[in-house]
Amino acid sequence: MNDATFAHYPLFADLRGERCLVVGGGTVAARKAEALLAAGAAVTVVAPALGPALAARATAREIVHRPTGFAPSQLEGVLLVVAATDDAATNHAVARSARARAKLVNVVDDPDVSTCINPALVRRGPLTIAIGTGGASPVLARLVRARLEALLPQALGRLATLAARFRARVKCRFEALDARRRFWEKQLDDQSPVLRALEAGDEAAAERLLEAALAARRDTAPRGFVSLVGAGPGDPELLTLRALRTLQRADVVLYDRLVPAAILALARRDADFEDVGKVQGLKGSEQTAINARLVELARRGRHVVRLKGGDPFVFGRGGEELLALRAAGIDYEVVPGITAAVACAAAAGIPLTHRGLAQQVTFVTAHGEDAHADLDWPALARGRHTLAFYMGVGRVAQIRDGLLAHGRDPGTPAAIVERGTTPQQRVWLTTLEALPATVAARAVQAPAMILVGEVAALAAEPGGSGAVQPEAATPALERVA
Repeated sequence: MNDATFAHYPLFADLRGERCLVVGGGTVAARKAEALLAAGAAVTVVAPALGPALAARATAREIVHRPTGFAPSQLEGVLLVVAATDDAATNHAVARSARARAKLVNVVDDPDVSTCINPALVRRGPLTIAIGTGGASPVLARLVRARLEALLPQALGRLATLAARFRARVKCRFEALDARRRFWEKQLDDQSPVLRALEAGDEAAAERLLEAALAARRDTAPRGFVSLVGAGPGDPELLTLRALRTLQRADVVLYDRLVPAAILALARRDADFEDVGKVQGLKGSEQTAINARLVELARRGRHVVRLKGGDPFVFGRGGEELLALRAAGIDYEVVPGITAAVACAAAAGIPLTHRGLAQQVTFVTAHGEDAHADLDWPALARGRHTLAFYMGVGRVAQIRDGLLAHGRDPGTPAAIVERGTTPQQRVWLTTLEALPATVAARAVQAPAMILVGEVAALAAEPGGSGAVQPEAATPALERVA
């Protein structure tokens, strides 16, 4: 679950009363000094002359001004130094002196010689979000900040202040860490009545609601809960917001092999993770064992997320898990996900329905020993009908033969989408008759979606404006003769 290593360790420093040095007297130096003053630092500015903003602060005795050039002796007793002159040689001299004395140093726009950098900040009262790119792209950090500013309600700051006032009382009432966490998760949720009251400007009502929630606490064991969550087709950006919030509350995550590490990394960092993936032809977790494990964990009072690729109720056996939870009296919820047929078709630029080409679409599973015999082949073979086959790579010959035997045109377009929506996506456009040969010749590997129908001919060329392309991907579309 670990992320890749990063260049700068994120840290919030308490600078109240700490001596900090700013070298430079211009506009940039003024911005750095303002940020340090806002954090409560005692700021000294070294510069032969000051611009208007710093001069005003010096007159008001908010900063100490030393009207001279930089000297290493000025670093004595300083915790943090900022080099913000317009002379690179001076800035580098500050950095060398600071490093030699084990001082934190930030050289503006020069991360290579800095030991710390200033992130872009989003502030909501005591809630502070820092965004950094390791100095690679400050502009990108600012753009992300702008998005967060638009997304996060201003009331979050007042919510954080209110939570701080109640923190000691909640800790006394809930001795167990898990119990405290559950209480705060419920009260701080973005749909909580407390937050809604604060957004309406009624802080008194918010405080009364929090008081009532604390008074309603019962000394009972926590009640377990299971969330059946669809992880979507693989691209983390196609995960729903509700699925993301649910992952971040989970005590335990039971996940399938089709769920990528990038999505697992979005869960709570201290959650437990269990791989219960089943691979065709290999020994994996039996469904009955998974059902029993969900019930067992929930009865221990855990919040369990059963994380499945795609959607839990589209060939995901989520229905079996739901019935097992009902039979055991376990509370549960279902969080839908984008199913592979919809996502892979969109990523390849193929509409599942299209006027004049397809009036209906059918999702079909080709998995299982009896799948071929159980399918309604006459209905599937009708024209103007898009077929989306799940788990069909190993049974393409049966798919082709079943459709041809019941009258489907051998020249019907067919598309194979391997690892759809991911950077490894590959797309082949062929015909129904040539489908097995294409799978064999191109060594297609699961997971792959097979789309049969006239709409498959509309697949977009790589980079074409008609296709929804996965992030940082160059999906191949190969038209097979």
